[in-house]
Amino acid sequence: MRQRLAVGNWKMNNGPTEARAFMAAFLGVYAPRSDRTVALFPPALSLAAVRDALVSRTDVFLGVQNIHSEPKGAFTGEVSAGMLREFGCRYVIVGHSERRQWFGEDDRTVALKVKAVLAAGMVPIICVGETLAERESGVTEKVVGRQIAAALDELGSETLKGAVLAYEPVWAIGTGRTASPEQAQAVHASIRGLLAKRDGSLGDLAPILYGGSVKAANAAELFAMPDVDGGLIGGASLVAQEFISICRAADQPSGRDG
Repeated sequence: MRQRLAVGNWKMNNGPTEARAFMAAFLGVYAPRSDRTVALFPPALSLAAVRDALVSRTDVFLGVQNIHSEPKGAFTGEVSAGMLREFGCRYVIVGHSERRQWFGEDDRTVALKVKAVLAAGMVPIICVGETLAERESGVTEKVVGRQIAAALDELGSETLKGAVLAYEPVWAIGTGRTASPEQAQAVHASIRGLLAKRDGSLGDLAPILYGGSVKAANAAELFAMPDVDGGLIGGASLVAQEFISICRAADQPSGRDG
């Protein structure tokens, strides 16, 4: 059974003081659960604040929003996967649409970062998704397939069994728009089919998150879809009570059979 995963990506929000306040509010209400995984991805300067708050919580994990693909070197301003593993991070977001759009990360760069994350013994959350123009042109599956194939071609299906995938329709990020549960399910099912063509067990076991404007109001409907294994949550993860509601939405039954 694929375990549910709720990921809070704070992006460039919540400095150390705000992070400490969030963690006090979140952990004070959200009780430990063993049937799902929660991970928080603060900005770099708030990693220590979140890590320190999680000392006594083994059900909530620390993640990082970006790494460099090399283990060390003359890369001013960058941090390696190994350094972050030593710091206490378990998950890494790779290939987020904002990294692709604003920082020029292409499929090859994303594949190399995934490789670095896995080599460091961490879990990559590999983001894929289409723009509004691509959706309206009817090439969603082609775009997502290309992005997934880049990682599979570089690493192989066996290696990717340690990864998580996240479908984030670019047109729904930060816009207030969201794919309907049925639209999300259709793309997730397509992704699972692509993975199964490479390796049947990868198709069955790979967790696939939905990452397009997930909120407390729509989380339960989205998570009830058979191929939606949780969410990559942006703005809604900045408010403790909202994020708690999303994490609790994983209580909803689903038709998953993985």
